Amino acid sequence: MLFRRINSGWTAQAPAKVNLFLRVVARRPDGFHELETVMAKLSLADELHFEPLAGNTIALAVRLAYPRSLGAMEIPPTADNLVYKAADLLRRETGTTRGVGITLTKRVPAAAGLGGGSSDAATTLLVLNQMWELGLSNMDLCGLAARLGSDVPFFVADNACALCTGRGEKLEPIVPRQCLHLVLAKPASGLSTAAVYKGCTPEPHGPQAEKWLQDWQEGGVLQAAQGLHNSLQTPAEHLNADVTGIKDRFSRLPVCGHQLTGSGSAYFGICRDARQARRFAAVLRQQGVPWAVAVTTRV
Repeated sequence: MLFRRINSGWTAQAPAKVNLFLRVVARRPDGFHELETVMAKLSLADELHFEPLAGNTIALAVRLAYPRSLGAMEIPPTADNLVYKAADLLRRETGTTRGVGITLTKRVPAAAGLGGGSSDAATTLLVLNQMWELGLSNMDLCGLAARLGSDVPFFVADNACALCTGRGEKLEPIVPRQCLHLVLAKPASGLSTAAVYKGCTPEPHGPQAEKWLQDWQEGGVLQAAQGLHNSLQTPAEHLNADVTGIKDRFSRLPVCGHQLTGSGSAYFGICRDARQARRFAAVLRQQGVPWAVAVTTRV
Protein backbone atom coordinates (compact mmCIF):
# COMPACT_ATOMS: atom_id res chain seq x y z
CA MET A 1 0.00 0.00 0.00
CA LEU A 2 1.40 3.40 -0.98
CA PHE A 3 1.03 6.04 1.71
CA ARG A 4 3.11 8.91 2.99
CA ARG A 5 2.99 11.47 5.79
CA ILE A 6 2.41 15.11 4.83
CA ASN A 7 2.74 17.54 7.75
CA SER A 8 0.08 16.48 10.27
CA GLY A 9 -1.81 14.26 7.81
CA TRP A 10 -1.35 11.21 5.62
CA THR A 11 -2.05 10.64 1.94
CA ALA A 12 -2.49 7.16 0.46
CA GLN A 13 -3.23 5.42 -2.82
CA ALA A 14 -5.90 2.69 -2.80
CA PRO A 15 -5.42 0.51 -5.90
CA ALA A 16 -8.19 -1.12 -7.90
CA LYS A 17 -8.08 -4.82 -8.80
CA VAL A 18 -9.15 -7.20 -11.52
CA ASN A 19 -10.08 -10.84 -11.21
CA LEU A 20 -7.91 -12.56 -13.80
CA PHE A 21 -9.57 -15.87 -12.93
CA LEU A 22 -12.73 -16.46 -10.91
CA ARG A 23 -14.47 -19.77 -10.30
CA VAL A 24 -17.49 -20.07 -8.02
CA VAL A 25 -16.91 -23.51 -6.51
CA ALA A 26 -19.98 -23.93 -4.31
CA ARG A 27 -22.66 -22.18 -2.30
CA ARG A 28 -21.90 -22.05 1.43
CA PRO A 29 -24.35 -22.53 4.32
CA ASP A 30 -23.50 -19.03 5.61
CA GLY A 31 -24.91 -17.44 2.44
CA PHE A 32 -21.53 -16.73 0.85
CA HIS A 33 -19.90 -18.66 -1.98
CA GLU A 34 -16.74 -20.75 -1.99
CA LEU A 35 -14.39 -19.09 -4.47
CA GLU A 36 -11.16 -19.69 -6.29
CA THR A 37 -9.94 -16.43 -7.76
CA VAL A 38 -6.72 -14.76 -8.86
CA MET A 39 -6.76 -11.04 -8.08
CA ALA A 40 -4.21 -8.49 -9.23
CA LYS A 41 -3.82 -4.89 -8.08
CA LEU A 42 -3.82 -2.18 -10.74
CA SER A 43 -2.07 1.10 -11.45
CA LEU A 44 -5.52 2.75 -11.24
CA ALA A 45 -6.14 3.97 -7.69
CA ASP A 46 -8.33 6.13 -5.47
CA GLU A 47 -6.61 8.70 -3.26
CA LEU A 48 -7.36 9.24 0.42
CA HIS A 49 -6.12 12.06 2.62
CA PHE A 50 -6.34 11.82 6.41
CA GLU A 51 -6.14 14.74 8.86
CA PRO A 52 -6.46 14.52 12.66
CA LEU A 53 -9.60 16.08 14.16
CA ALA A 54 -10.24 17.13 17.72
CA GLY A 55 -12.66 14.92 19.59
CA ASN A 56 -13.84 11.56 18.36
CA THR A 57 -15.44 12.71 15.09
CA ILE A 58 -15.12 10.77 11.83
CA ALA A 59 -15.75 13.18 8.94
CA LEU A 60 -15.74 11.90 5.36
CA ALA A 61 -15.85 13.91 2.13
CA VAL A 62 -16.04 12.25 -1.30
CA ARG A 63 -14.85 13.81 -4.56
CA LEU A 64 -15.57 12.12 -7.88
CA ALA A 65 -12.81 12.04 -10.50
CA TYR A 66 -14.83 10.14 -13.10
CA PRO A 67 -18.17 10.79 -14.86
CA ARG A 68 -21.12 10.92 -12.47
CA SER A 69 -23.02 8.50 -14.69
CA LEU A 70 -20.73 5.71 -13.45
CA GLY A 71 -22.19 5.46 -9.95
CA ALA A 72 -22.13 8.74 -8.06
CA MET A 73 -25.18 7.84 -6.00
CA GLU A 74 -23.50 4.73 -4.68
CA ILE A 75 -20.72 6.54 -2.77
CA PRO A 76 -22.27 8.08 0.34
CA PRO A 77 -20.03 10.21 2.63
CA THR A 78 -21.75 8.69 5.67
CA ALA A 79 -21.73 5.60 7.90
CA ASP A 80 -22.88 3.60 4.84
CA ASN A 81 -19.44 4.09 3.25
CA LEU A 82 -16.82 1.37 3.81
CA VAL A 83 -14.20 4.02 4.61
CA TYR A 84 -16.35 5.30 7.45
CA LYS A 85 -17.10 1.74 8.59
CA ALA A 86 -13.38 0.87 8.63
CA ALA A 87 -12.46 3.90 10.73
CA ASP A 88 -15.35 3.27 13.11
CA LEU A 89 -14.52 -0.45 13.45
CA LEU A 90 -10.87 0.32 14.20
CA ARG A 91 -11.85 2.84 16.84
CA ARG A 92 -14.36 0.54 18.51
CA GLU A 93 -12.00 -2.44 18.53
CA THR A 94 -9.04 -0.53 19.97
CA GLY A 95 -10.86 1.89 22.24
CA THR A 96 -9.12 4.95 20.81
CA THR A 97 -11.03 8.23 21.01
CA ARG A 98 -9.14 10.06 18.28
CA GLY A 99 -10.95 11.76 15.45
CA VAL A 100 -10.13 11.97 11.77
CA GLY A 101 -11.15 13.90 8.70
CA ILE A 102 -10.93 11.85 5.50
CA THR A 103 -11.11 13.12 1.92
CA LEU A 104 -11.69 10.37 -0.63
CA THR A 105 -10.98 11.14 -4.28
CA LYS A 106 -12.70 8.45 -6.36
CA ARG A 107 -10.98 7.43 -9.59
CA VAL A 108 -12.17 3.80 -9.41
CA PRO A 109 -15.82 3.52 -10.52
CA ALA A 110 -18.36 2.01 -8.14
CA ALA A 111 -20.52 -1.03 -8.94
CA ALA A 112 -17.79 -2.19 -11.31
CA GLY A 113 -16.14 -5.28 -9.80
CA LEU A 114 -12.89 -3.31 -9.40
CA GLY A 115 -12.77 -3.44 -5.61
CA GLY A 116 -12.61 0.32 -5.09
CA GLY A 117 -14.65 0.36 -1.88
CA SER A 118 -12.78 -2.62 -0.44
CA SER A 119 -9.43 -1.03 -1.26
CA ASP A 120 -10.50 2.28 0.31
CA ALA A 121 -11.50 0.42 3.50
CA ALA A 122 -8.20 -1.49 3.63
CA THR A 123 -6.23 1.72 3.12
CA THR A 124 -8.16 3.34 5.96
CA LEU A 125 -7.25 0.49 8.31
CA LEU A 126 -3.57 0.64 7.33
CA VAL A 127 -3.18 4.40 7.54
CA LEU A 128 -5.13 4.91 10.76
CA ASN A 129 -3.19 2.10 12.43
CA GLN A 130 -0.08 4.24 11.80
CA MET A 131 -1.64 7.64 12.34
CA TRP A 132 -3.31 6.68 15.61
CA GLU A 133 -0.24 4.67 16.73
CA LEU A 134 -2.35 1.58 17.46
CA GLY A 135 0.40 -0.99 16.85
CA LEU A 136 -1.86 -3.64 15.30
CA SER A 137 -0.15 -6.38 13.32
CA ASN A 138 -0.96 -7.12 9.69
CA MET A 139 -2.70 -10.27 10.88
CA ASP A 140 -4.85 -8.20 13.25
CA LEU A 141 -5.76 -5.83 10.43
CA CYS A 142 -6.61 -8.71 8.09
CA GLY A 143 -8.97 -10.06 10.74
CA LEU A 144 -10.76 -6.71 10.93
CA ALA A 145 -10.71 -6.44 7.13
CA ALA A 146 -12.55 -9.75 6.73
CA ARG A 147 -15.38 -8.33 8.84
CA LEU A 148 -15.78 -5.44 6.40
CA GLY A 149 -15.87 -7.48 3.19
CA SER A 150 -14.50 -10.54 1.44
CA ASP A 151 -12.08 -8.57 -0.79
CA VAL A 152 -10.75 -6.23 1.91
CA PRO A 153 -8.01 -8.59 3.26
CA PHE A 154 -6.46 -8.77 -0.24
CA PHE A 155 -5.87 -5.02 -0.15
CA VAL A 156 -4.47 -5.10 3.39
CA ALA A 157 -1.93 -7.76 2.41
CA ASP A 158 1.36 -6.50 1.00
CA ASN A 159 1.29 -8.34 -2.30
CA ALA A 160 0.37 -7.27 -5.81
CA CYS A 161 -1.30 -10.53 -6.80
CA ALA A 162 -2.81 -13.45 -4.90
CA LEU A 163 -4.78 -16.66 -5.22
CA CYS A 164 -7.81 -16.10 -2.99
CA THR A 165 -10.00 -18.91 -1.69
CA GLY A 166 -12.74 -19.37 0.91
CA ARG A 167 -15.12 -16.46 0.32
CA GLY A 168 -12.07 -14.53 -0.91
CA GLU A 169 -10.38 -13.84 2.43
CA LYS A 170 -7.80 -16.67 2.35
CA LEU A 171 -4.72 -15.46 0.49
CA GLU A 172 -1.80 -17.18 -1.15
CA PRO A 173 0.65 -14.56 -2.51
CA ILE A 174 1.74 -14.81 -6.13
CA VAL A 175 4.85 -13.24 -7.65
CA PRO A 176 4.01 -12.59 -11.32
CA ARG A 177 6.78 -12.95 -13.87
CA GLN A 178 5.62 -9.75 -15.59
CA CYS A 179 2.98 -7.05 -15.43
CA LEU A 180 -0.03 -7.23 -17.71
CA HIS A 181 -1.14 -4.31 -19.87
CA LEU A 182 -4.92 -3.99 -19.84
CA VAL A 183 -7.59 -1.89 -21.46
CA LEU A 184 -10.33 -1.41 -18.88
CA ALA A 185 -13.85 -0.17 -19.62
CA LYS A 186 -17.22 0.24 -17.94
CA PRO A 187 -20.70 1.01 -19.25
CA ALA A 188 -22.78 3.68 -17.54
CA SER A 189 -24.85 1.07 -15.70
CA GLY A 190 -23.65 -1.04 -12.80
CA LEU A 191 -24.56 -4.37 -11.25
CA SER A 192 -25.61 -5.64 -7.85
CA THR A 193 -22.99 -8.08 -6.55
CA ALA A 194 -25.67 -9.97 -4.60
CA ALA A 195 -27.89 -10.31 -7.67
CA VAL A 196 -25.04 -11.59 -9.85
CA TYR A 197 -24.01 -14.21 -7.29
CA LYS A 198 -27.64 -15.26 -6.84
CA GLY A 199 -27.86 -15.99 -10.55
CA CYS A 200 -24.60 -17.90 -10.88
CA THR A 201 -24.22 -21.66 -11.24
CA PRO A 202 -21.35 -23.07 -9.11
CA GLU A 203 -18.67 -25.03 -10.96
CA PRO A 204 -17.33 -27.67 -8.55
CA HIS A 205 -15.48 -29.39 -11.39
CA GLY A 206 -14.71 -26.32 -13.50
CA PRO A 207 -11.36 -24.89 -14.62
CA GLN A 208 -8.66 -24.81 -11.95
CA ALA A 209 -6.93 -21.62 -10.83
CA GLU A 210 -3.63 -23.41 -10.23
CA LYS A 211 -3.60 -24.67 -13.83
CA TRP A 212 -4.28 -21.14 -15.09
CA LEU A 213 -1.47 -19.77 -12.91
CA GLN A 214 0.93 -22.38 -14.21
CA ASP A 215 0.02 -21.47 -17.78
CA TRP A 216 0.56 -17.76 -17.01
CA GLN A 217 3.91 -18.27 -15.31
CA GLU A 218 5.24 -20.71 -17.90
CA GLY A 219 3.50 -19.59 -21.09
CA GLY A 220 3.31 -15.83 -20.62
CA VAL A 221 0.69 -13.30 -21.62
CA LEU A 222 -0.88 -15.14 -24.57
CA GLN A 223 -1.31 -18.35 -22.63
CA ALA A 224 -2.83 -16.48 -19.70
CA ALA A 225 -5.21 -14.58 -21.96
CA GLN A 226 -6.48 -17.74 -23.62
CA GLY A 227 -7.39 -19.29 -20.25
CA LEU A 228 -9.35 -16.37 -18.72
CA HIS A 229 -12.40 -17.54 -16.79
CA ASN A 230 -15.13 -15.89 -14.72
CA SER A 231 -18.13 -17.87 -13.44
CA LEU A 232 -20.02 -14.60 -12.91
CA GLN A 233 -19.93 -13.39 -16.50
CA THR A 234 -22.98 -15.32 -17.73
CA PRO A 235 -25.32 -14.18 -14.92
CA ALA A 236 -23.98 -10.62 -15.29
CA GLU A 237 -24.87 -10.66 -18.99
CA HIS A 238 -28.34 -12.00 -18.21
CA LEU A 239 -28.91 -9.16 -15.74
CA ASN A 240 -27.43 -6.32 -17.76
CA ALA A 241 -27.47 -6.03 -21.55
CA ASP A 242 -24.73 -3.39 -21.34
CA VAL A 243 -22.29 -6.12 -20.27
CA THR A 244 -23.08 -8.11 -23.41
CA GLY A 245 -22.72 -4.94 -25.45
CA ILE A 246 -19.28 -4.12 -24.08
CA LYS A 247 -18.20 -7.75 -24.50
CA ASP A 248 -19.18 -7.51 -28.16
CA ARG A 249 -17.04 -4.38 -28.53
CA PHE A 250 -14.03 -6.18 -27.01
CA SER A 251 -14.65 -9.15 -29.32
CA ARG A 252 -14.05 -6.84 -32.28
CA LEU A 253 -10.72 -5.63 -30.87
CA PRO A 254 -7.57 -7.75 -31.45
CA VAL A 255 -6.88 -8.07 -27.72
CA CYS A 256 -5.16 -11.22 -26.49
CA GLY A 257 -8.18 -12.12 -24.32
CA HIS A 258 -11.04 -10.38 -22.52
CA GLN A 259 -13.60 -10.90 -19.75
CA LEU A 260 -15.65 -9.35 -16.95
CA THR A 261 -13.89 -8.55 -13.69
CA GLY A 262 -15.55 -9.69 -10.46
CA SER A 263 -19.32 -9.29 -10.62
CA GLY A 264 -18.99 -6.41 -13.10
CA SER A 265 -19.92 -4.27 -14.81
CA ALA A 266 -16.30 -3.33 -15.66
CA TYR A 267 -14.67 -5.34 -18.42
CA PHE A 268 -11.02 -5.74 -19.39
CA GLY A 269 -8.87 -6.94 -22.26
CA ILE A 270 -5.26 -8.12 -22.07
CA CYS A 271 -3.07 -6.26 -24.58
CA ARG A 272 0.38 -6.90 -26.02
CA ASP A 273 1.86 -3.71 -24.60
CA ALA A 274 1.03 -0.31 -23.06
CA ARG A 275 0.78 1.40 -26.46
CA GLN A 276 -1.87 -1.05 -27.65
CA ALA A 277 -3.82 -0.65 -24.39
CA ARG A 278 -3.87 3.15 -24.78
CA ARG A 279 -4.95 2.87 -28.42
CA PHE A 280 -7.81 0.48 -27.65
CA ALA A 281 -9.00 2.67 -24.76
CA ALA A 282 -9.21 5.60 -27.19
CA VAL A 283 -11.10 3.46 -29.71
CA LEU A 284 -13.68 2.43 -27.08
CA ARG A 285 -14.20 6.04 -25.98
CA GLN A 286 -14.69 7.08 -29.61
CA GLN A 287 -17.34 4.34 -29.89
CA GLY A 288 -19.28 5.90 -27.02
CA VAL A 289 -18.12 3.80 -24.06
CA PRO A 290 -18.34 6.32 -21.19
CA TRP A 291 -15.19 5.19 -19.38
CA ALA A 292 -12.19 3.37 -20.88
CA VAL A 293 -8.60 3.58 -19.64
CA ALA A 294 -5.25 1.82 -20.07
CA VAL A 295 -3.83 0.29 -16.88
CA THR A 296 -1.18 -2.19 -15.78
CA THR A 297 -1.16 -4.83 -13.08
CA ARG A 298 1.32 -4.26 -10.26
CA VAL A 299 4.31 -6.49 -9.65
